[in-house]
Amino acid sequence: MSAAELAGRTALVTGGGNGLGRAMCRALSAEGVRVIAVGRTRGSLEETVAGLPGAGLAVTCDVADPDSVAELAGRLAGEEVSVLVNNAGVAGPVAPLTEVEPAEWDAVFAANVRGTFLMCRAFLPAMTARGAGDVVNVASVSGKRPLARRTPYCASKMAVLGLTTTLAAEVGPLGVAVNSLSPGPVEGPRMERNFRLEAERTGTSVADAEAAFVSRAALGRMVTEDEVGAALVAMLRMPGLCAADVDLSAGMVAR
Repeated sequence: MSAAELAGRTALVTGGGNGLGRAMCRALSAEGVRVIAVGRTRGSLEETVAGLPGAGLAVTCDVADPDSVAELAGRLAGEEVSVLVNNAGVAGPVAPLTEVEPAEWDAVFAANVRGTFLMCRAFLPAMTARGAGDVVNVASVSGKRPLARRTPYCASKMAVLGLTTTLAAEVGPLGVAVNSLSPGPVEGPRMERNFRLEAERTGTSVADAEAAFVSRAALGRMVTEDEVGAALVAMLRMPGLCAADVDLSAGMVAR
């Protein structure tokens, strides 16, 4: 089966219980992909699966915990997971580096980097044995461009980009394509939180904080969750895509 043929494949999406994860699950399911939504909260995962147009499965797992990931891999041993989407992650603190606690730093890297490593480590062997598969790691434009007061998050996403290109070199010759998808600011609760914090810090209104932020984008807006889902599907329909990063940011630039 070529990478361009999605119907009938099985995709595992971490962080599938809400936000981008849920949107990507919907987009894949609409293409006839069997979706396994993975996350820590069963209720939200079941809501995701209930809203899919096709077949789906909800499975709880803490991707930062090696034992939890090993248990997940054992439970799914009978599934031919040919698409792995490492989306689970946390935003972390919004503060100057000198005010970030070590525990906060570690929590961001555990979810965003360690989780991606553990999931790849668990599910790549079956892909390489079959000589086919796709891994898409969700990074961020913040891993490539300055974002003040967000050092743990930005550093973790830079790590995901490095992991992606190196892993692609390792498993590409074995038939597995590894790429990253880097959304820019996405409309939703996470950005609303950031705008509130920025407004408090600068003494401006939330609307002004948002306007100042989106003015950095060529399109003058944020991207939507559904656009991220569509980008994922498009990437999987490009068989020659490997070791690439797709920037989906509405033209966000650093200035």
